[in-house]
Amino acid sequence: MTEFLIRNADTILTMDDVRRELQGADILVRNGQIAAVGPGLKTEGEIHDATGCVITPGLVNTHHHLYQSLTRAVPGGQDALLFGWLKTLYPIWAKFGPEEMFVSAQIGLAELALSGCTLSSDHLYLYPNGSRLDDTIAAATKLGIRFHPTRGAMSIGESDGGLPPDSLVEREEAILKDMIRVVDAFHDPSEGAMCRVGLAPCSPFSVSRELMRDAALLARDKGVMLHTHLAENDEDIAYSQAQFGCRPGQYAEDLGWTGPDVWHAHCVKLDGREIDLFARSRTGVAHCPCSNCRLGSGIAPVRAMRDAGVRVGLGVDGSASNDGGNLMAEARQSMLLQRVARGADAMSAREALEIATRGGADVLNRPDCGRLEPGKRADIAVWDVTGIDSAGSWDPAALLLAGPTRVKHLFVDGRQIVRDGQIATIDLPTMIERQNRLARALRA
Repeated sequence: MTEFLIRNADTILTMDDVRRELQGADILVRNGQIAAVGPGLKTEGEIHDATGCVITPGLVNTHHHLYQSLTRAVPGGQDALLFGWLKTLYPIWAKFGPEEMFVSAQIGLAELALSGCTLSSDHLYLYPNGSRLDDTIAAATKLGIRFHPTRGAMSIGESDGGLPPDSLVEREEAILKDMIRVVDAFHDPSEGAMCRVGLAPCSPFSVSRELMRDAALLARDKGVMLHTHLAENDEDIAYSQAQFGCRPGQYAEDLGWTGPDVWHAHCVKLDGREIDLFARSRTGVAHCPCSNCRLGSGIAPVRAMRDAGVRVGLGVDGSASNDGGNLMAEARQSMLLQRVARGADAMSAREALEIATRGGADVLNRPDCGRLEPGKRADIAVWDVTGIDSAGSWDPAALLLAGPTRVKHLFVDGRQIVRDGQIATIDLPTMIERQNRLARALRA
């Protein structure tokens, strides 16, 4: 049995069913699970002092393209809208191989961990030069972060009216075959799983209706989740109406892409009927505010979604459309954008943090994560509020108003991934040097 105690936190934001906030309290961890939360707990194991700290559940990232951390701030794509940005970057991504996928994923996940993230999804939809989903799974396993990769795909290239170049698309028969392989090899449906796999055709403008339908049937046969991009910007809506004669919500519903086992990225342009559809069907949304700002896509109607009962989580999106992977900063941006759109009382700091923790866990169907209460997994973020970020704050637990965006300690399933603000499981400086070397080679 392994056991340790996190002792004497200034505040613990539990995100449990009644959203308890405890002062001067402790968390007892045993065998990767939370055994107790409250004051005066005892242990014979290791003790971590949390004086001067606020503790939250580990943050949950519901949408990312980890491979893009190798192509941040690429000239030509810095000021482009979504479709132009993609056309700039597709030829660069076509040069990737297994090493690029592994290194970029590990850098992206380490960046997330430093921002308090303990569970991340990933949407990998291109596989050039022998790349496989296995490369990113290996990176997450070595780092020690909880991972929900999705086997994405593109099947309609430029010659068939799609957006991606023909060199980056795959035959649909081969896509479905590899989807079966990765689910059988890596998906763990058990409670506390460190790796679950989803199926994720890239978008309505890069795959056929048949692949969308077949992927949905396969996912339900295998008992895994479905993920794709939807209603991201005005171009996306126009494409759907021109090609399919309907809005994205109807397209998704017609092909079996609604339900509690589905979550869509962005959804910036959902209208009222589509929001009601998602609420009724319990379809999830990955809200990516920084990427939506970077690409000029708009402000997602998160307030309306939440009020209707739609499950909403946060995503940093790709590091080439966000240029960063700080999930705490993403939560703050989400709060600010809803205030811009709806007024200063549209979203509180605590609600935005809830979306970043419990909200994301619910979107990924992980009720064992995103909360600090007995029986849940020990995914714990410890934030030092004695520094300049919180100096003068009357409410240090309002982290998104005045607080750090880099975590002091991070535990995933009871294993310490970040210690005193540094990654504890891999040689990060060496990985950064590797990442920069690969980026220089791509530029050349």
